[in-house]
This record gives sequence, C-alpha cells and structure tokens, in this order.
Amino acid sequence: MVDLTQQTVVITGATGHLGQAVAARFAAAGARLALVGRDPGRLAAIREGLGPAVEATTHALDLLRPEEVSLMIGAVSTRFGRIHALVNLAGGFSMGPAVHETTDADWEQMLDINTRTTINSVRATVPALLTGGGGRIVNCAARAATHGSARMAPYCVAKAAIVTLTESLAEELKHQDINVNCVLPGTLDTPPNRAAMPDQDPADWVQPEALADVILFLASTGARAINGAAIPIYGRG
Repeated sequence: MVDLTQQTVVITGATGHLGQAVAARFAAAGARLALVGRDPGRLAAIREGLGPAVEATTHALDLLRPEEVSLMIGAVSTRFGRIHALVNLAGGFSMGPAVHETTDADWEQMLDINTRTTINSVRATVPALLTGGGGRIVNCAARAATHGSARMAPYCVAKAAIVTLTESLAEELKHQDINVNCVLPGTLDTPPNRAAMPDQDPADWVQPEALADVILFLASTGARAINGAAIPIYGRG
C-alpha cells in the first residue's frame, strides 16, 4: 500500500469527477492535500467529505492567472512546510467543427484549460520542489494525444502538448530528484460521459478510482525509476 504520510500534494482540478477520486485516494494514503479549483463551494464540500482527520486546504482560483497560482503555491508551502508532489488534473473536452472551420476561440479554449493551466501550475511549483530537495509531478494528458481525430483537433493538440511538456520537464529535472510523468486515460466512466454516449458500454471505460490508483503510484517513491513516461490507461476500450 502506498504511504504518503506527512507528504504534501497539490491537486488541480480537484472538483472534477477524477479530481474527487484522486483526492480520496491520496487522503487514504495519508497525504496532506491542497485542493485547487474554481468553485469555493464545491471545494469546501469535497474537503468536508474527506473527513476531519485529513489535513487539507482549499484554494479557489483561476489557473490561467499565473500570479494567483504563485500565491497559492506560496500559501501551501507556508502552511505545510514543503510540497512533495503536484498532480495536474485541470482540463476539459469539447467536440468542434472541422479544422478549417475551427475559430481562434475554439483553439484558445482547449489550449487554455488543458495546456496553459498545466504550464502555469508547473512553473509555480517547480521552484518549490527544487527548494524542498525533489518531488513528483503527474500530468493528465489523454488517449487523444496519441493520434488526431476528426472534429477534435484542438483537444488532441492540447493533450499532445502535455506529453511533450512532460518529456521536456523530465529531461530538465531528472538530476534534481524530480520525476515527471503523465497518464493517457481513455474514456472515464462519469455521469456526463454516460449521458453523452448512452449507446456505449461504460463497463469498457476507465473507472476514475482505477486511474486514481495509477496517479497515486506515480506520485510515490515506488515510481522513482519512472521518468518522462506517458502511461496508457484505456480500460477495455
């Protein structure tokens, strides 16, 4: 069993279905959590659901504002002493038109919520990890990063950028005892996905809890020999 007792983990996108599953897994492993999202009410509810024994703080902010991210990382470092891991889950998906009909706004939306949020989080957190003597970063790409799909170009490109970002960070930080990896989940079994794809069998999809288990491992010392990896997690799909 993974033991993260007295280790501090920052989780972005903590209010999403995956974020909630990851927060629960890390809490069960003894981690101290900094839960990051945009909705203070939902963050508070998730924090309450973890129970009083879990050390956790909530941070409602816009990850597209670098100054807000930096202030949050500073507050977490002050509160807990140091940061051991960053888990970047903030993101989103939408279908769109063909590439030649895709607007600048469509591109910006997918790049902003999937790529720039991760870049801002990493840029603010890496100095704290260096000061603390090392740590782990786990990014969330997607199966769509591995190939282009019709009417999904902005999403595919945004998630492919996460893979390349992960590889670059891993090369830059490997001698500073900071491991950087990413996961490539297939379709997650969530209520929105069930509603959007009623004709598909969710038994073939990935349970958020199963993906959370992989993320937990990557954030632990058990994954110390894994660096720069993009790990496919497709379920039976």
